Formats: sequence, C-alpha cells, structure tokens
Amino acid sequence: MKIFNIHIRFSDLFIWLAVIAIDIFIFLFLGLLLMGYEDNYEISKGEYLSLSSMNNQEKGIYISYNIWVGLHILFFAYIGFLIVKRIVRTTK
Repeated sequence: MKIFNIHIRFSDLFIWLAVIAIDIFIFLFLGLLLMGYEDNYEISKGEYLSLSSMNNQEKGIYISYNIWVGLHILFFAYIGFLIVKRIVRTTK
C-alpha cells in the first residue's frame, strides 16, 4: 500500500529551505531583542513578562514574538490537517 506519492524538485526544496532559514532568522532576531528586556527588567515595575513592566518598544517585540509563535501553531495545524486528509483519502 502506497500512501504518499511525492515528487520533490530541487527548486521546491531550495524555496522551503530559504523559508525555514528566514523563519529561524526572525526567531533569533526577536529573541535577541527580548534579551534587552531581560537585561533591564526591574522587579519594582511589575511581574516578569507582564506588559506593565515593559516600555512600548519591548511591548511591540513581545507581541510580535507571540504573533509569530501563533502563526507557527496555525501553520503546523494546517499541515497536520492536510496530512490526515491525505491519509484518510488514500485509505478509502
């Protein structure tokens, strides 16, 4: 029984590797920017990682990071849906 019939072209592989590299770069960039918050965190301003303890720039970075993580969750859920849909379709 053959479930997947996959043909991968070099150009498709190159595009996906470039997308993954850009994604890792964005995570590293946002993570490095969040390190500035960790270095300047003061207990007197509020709980750690609460928006009240951040200035506007740190809030923007923190919200951007969480949006990026949310997009990843949606992307992997969609990929999982496509895989399950393909398996169900081929096993009928």
